[in-house]
Amino acid sequence: KVESQKVAYLTFDDGPSSNTDKVLDILDKYKIKATFFVIGRTDKASIKRYKEIVKRGHSIGLHSLTHNYKQIYANLEAFKKDVYAIRDLVKKYTGVDAKIYRFPGGSSNTVSKTDMNVLIKWIKSEGMEYYDWNLGGTDATRPAPSAKAIYNAIARYSGSSTDKIVLMHDAQDKVNTVKALPRIIKK
Repeated sequence: KVESQKVAYLTFDDGPSSNTDKVLDILDKYKIKATFFVIGRTDKASIKRYKEIVKRGHSIGLHSLTHNYKQIYANLEAFKKDVYAIRDLVKKYTGVDAKIYRFPGGSSNTVSKTDMNVLIKWIKSEGMEYYDWNLGGTDATRPAPSAKAIYNAIARYSGSSTDKIVLMHDAQDKVNTVKALPRIIKK
């Protein structure tokens, strides 16, 4: 990284799905690496996708086993159980002992019944780091925004003087994210 260069870290939450395959192909085309914060799935296609993320040289992070806020954030013990479950699943299928985590809803979410500072402290005590985002997330709104709206929401800040951690989603219903991705990468 040259001093004057800014970095945009592309991250994808809520996969794997068939959209993960499309995202991986787009990233390959542009020779871009990204981070995938995955949830727990054990069907054959998902297991193959976990492996493919790693095989293609991308980072794999943990995003929860279930993405069920009520369950994950009920208390510290429930949170630990969920983190261990997704960590063990990823390690089983990829060989990667993932040390990066993204809280469902972010580290400052207001849905957790447990003090987020307690969960953050525990994550760090496990030798893990958590990552929020400072750009994106519009593709998670309902109704689903158009590809143009997703692109515009991200492109608007491309001239910013700070590095960006861009939040996008590769869940099954995020087809417009896939459509917007080539333009986002070019920008």
